[in-house]
Amino acid sequence: MSETKTGSELGAGHGFELPATALDGVGSRPFGVYVHVPFCATRCGYCDFNTYTAGELGSAASPESWLEGLRRELDHGAAMLDRSGRGTPAAETVFVGGGTPSLLGADGLADVLSAVRSSFGLAPGAEVTTESNPESTSPEFFARIREAGYTRISLGMQSAASHVLAVLDRTHTPGRPVAAAREAREAGFGHVNLDLIYGTPGETDGDLDASLDAVLEAGVDHVSAYALIVEDGTALARQVRRGELPAPDDDVLASRYERIDRRLADAGLTWYEVSNWARAEDLSSRCAHNLGYWDGGDWWGAGPGAHSHVGGVRWWNVKHPARYAGVLADGQLPVAGSETLTAEDIHTESVMLAVRLRTGLPLAELDAGELAAVGTVVDDGLAVVTDEHLILTERGRLLADAVVRTILLGSDRV
Repeated sequence: MSETKTGSELGAGHGFELPATALDGVGSRPFGVYVHVPFCATRCGYCDFNTYTAGELGSAASPESWLEGLRRELDHGAAMLDRSGRGTPAAETVFVGGGTPSLLGADGLADVLSAVRSSFGLAPGAEVTTESNPESTSPEFFARIREAGYTRISLGMQSAASHVLAVLDRTHTPGRPVAAAREAREAGFGHVNLDLIYGTPGETDGDLDASLDAVLEAGVDHVSAYALIVEDGTALARQVRRGELPAPDDDVLASRYERIDRRLADAGLTWYEVSNWARAEDLSSRCAHNLGYWDGGDWWGAGPGAHSHVGGVRWWNVKHPARYAGVLADGQLPVAGSETLTAEDIHTESVMLAVRLRTGLPLAELDAGELAAVGTVVDDGLAVVTDEHLILTERGRLLADAVVRTILLGSDRV
């Protein structure tokens, strides 16, 4: 088990420091910066992310106080990693997520990237992504953030069916994501992603087909598609519990996934992670920032509730924007808790993540019992072995978690 310090044990603003063992190797591993924007115009019924509407925050916090805190945190982070003795690592990737980053406006997002540049700096050819709600974008917005240095756009689409968007409490009109994707491409963005959610109560095969038609019409080079998960504490969970909506059906979710995979593959978009597809002929279409997570790289997560990882140490920030800004104004990092991963933890996470990638799980990383379990997974038709890597079949992708359990537990059958 990992040695864990909970938020109450650590306490925000109590001089969090990375040990020398974590700093060793900084700069030799992939390094990215994640920025969490905690603001949303409305709260979607299925979402359990650390986000706040203006009404929920009142006068306690604002985009201005958040941005000032962000600058301070990034400066603290750059100084801390500089203690490795190898200099501050330049960000190879930046991902601005949320929340709704586009609510900051183009100038606000330009300020965010300026803060990253002035602290960590950007590596040559860095991938710089921002998520955006289609309704808070425009041709002028895309042109301005492209000029500021953003290279990739991720747009929340979820569905092209208005009644599905209504169940999800999404506020954009069905046709707006496609229009926004086109505007982004016309502004010079070569890499544009659309997010889909499938399996929403009331969604039909026809609704999904219409969504896929819209995605392909938009001409994007990346698609992320996620099965709807009913998270505890959300409005959607309360509706399901009261019987107002049915829970997502596992068989329907599996069928929808297969439908998505076939349509995207036929259009030249192939899976490279279980929930992500990109243009097969262009490796740069893949999200390099997320690959950094999946490949065990380092990243600094800045913003309320953001998580970070450097050299086997993981930590997370206080959640509320007012508390976040206040701790930083006092000259401390807003760390709520941390954990140091053991060798066993690192191995477990490596298996969990590598299995989900099209490049597969290297057999050389497995012990004798796990290698024996690989035979079970292959015999069950859930994976194949190619070039000493275990790679999921389509059926295996539907049962990826079960594949991981089988390997880690030995020879238990799925």
